[in-house]
Order: sequence, then C-alpha cells, then structure tokens
Amino acid sequence: MDSDDDIARANRAKRGSPFLNTDQAAAYLKMSSRLLKRLRRDGKGPVFRRHSRYIQYHIDDLDAWSDEHSARELGR
Repeated sequence: MDSDDDIARANRAKRGSPFLNTDQAAAYLKMSSRLLKRLRRDGKGPVFRRHSRYIQYHIDDLDAWSDEHSARELGR
C-alpha cells in the first residue's frame, strides 16, 4: 500500500465495512481472485472469516498478510 490512491481506497473501505469479499480482497491485494481462492484452499492466504456462507476478509488481516510476505529480494 504505497500510493496515495491505495491509501484513500483503504480509508474509504474502513469508513464503510472493513470486510471485503473474495473479489474485493483480491483487487485490494492486486492479484486474481482465482489465486486468492487457491491460497485460501492451501492454507497459505490471508486470514478469512466465514459469515454464514460468505467468505469475508478484514482489511487489517489483508495488510498483515501482505506485510508478512514482503521481500527485499527474489528467492532462488
């Protein structure tokens, strides 16, 4: 979350509901929803919550997961 646009978008989301569905969470992380679903299935994705039959991601959990997976260099 480096650009001003990302920060503004996050602030708007936090003012509304802090929960995002899979498509919204994937867009927030700038990845495909297919990849996010695969990561969730494999237990490697961000923390999610199941509200009834709906999968929801909290913005703070997305930010924490992203921070955990930041890297200074590419792995070999």
